[in-house]
Amino acid sequence: MTEELVTERERASAWFKELRDQIVAAFEGLEDSHTGPLSDSMPAGRFEVTRTSRTADDGSDAGGGLMSVMRGGRVFEKVGVNISTVYGTLGERAQMAMAARKGIPGMKEDPRFWASGISLVAHMQNPHAPAVHMNTRMFWTPHAWWFGGGSDLNPCIEYAEDTQHFHDTQKAHLDPHGTDWYPKLKAWADEYFYVPHRKRARGVGGIFMDDQCSGDWESDFTLTQDIGKAFLPAYLPLVEKRRDTEWTDADKDTQLVHRGLYAEYNLVYDRGTKFGLETGHDANAVLMSLPPLAKWV
Repeated sequence: MTEELVTERERASAWFKELRDQIVAAFEGLEDSHTGPLSDSMPAGRFEVTRTSRTADDGSDAGGGLMSVMRGGRVFEKVGVNISTVYGTLGERAQMAMAARKGIPGMKEDPRFWASGISLVAHMQNPHAPAVHMNTRMFWTPHAWWFGGGSDLNPCIEYAEDTQHFHDTQKAHLDPHGTDWYPKLKAWADEYFYVPHRKRARGVGGIFMDDQCSGDWESDFTLTQDIGKAFLPAYLPLVEKRRDTEWTDADKDTQLVHRGLYAEYNLVYDRGTKFGLETGHDANAVLMSLPPLAKWV
């Protein structure tokens, strides 16, 4: 393990922590500035922060992170912003999955890994305010490294202008890296966040990439940072615009049914959920993405 690699990993994990701090502060700011009906009946929401840990099969420490969850806020019904840095040895099933997906040579002979990232899912009080997901991450083995991540919007009541703003902001952050990046990552998100058994998309899309390793670590890291930097300007204006919109019981019912779709996707298809559970990370942190309430028709 070279000193250069250690430094790169430290830089990546420090960036995910910095992004987490920015988002937590911004979301608590939305709670403080809310003046709608709920502001008269409940205090502004605050994140509860819990340290998470991962234990290797031999009982040794294998990393961990911070699980930050706000429940029952004025704006957010439930939102989680998690960061983690975990390491150790991939089990046989995880080795097979990684080797098949990435074509990693030497995985069986040296199955060590290191992974760090941030993961966010927000479920809103107001059905007119869209739910959202975002994550960025870095994965390392002795043989290679990759970046991944993106964000996608999941409104239960769609507004074309909100979708346009979300996508335009993503594009503006990606275009400096080349105008081919946005259409590529948009198409990837459309494919990745599709729910086959429902024959529909989970939401209105966004951007997504996986297994990004161009051979230029600095370039890939900067691209990943810009994906993360796009999140707040893409999302905050939508919440500010929709959080005070009046809603009906029918709107709330629509929201709960849509959350059922979201739960189905995360439990059946999401790679991050599968990897987190397969490698022994804190189950509560892995399943933080699930909505507080949902229903099925």
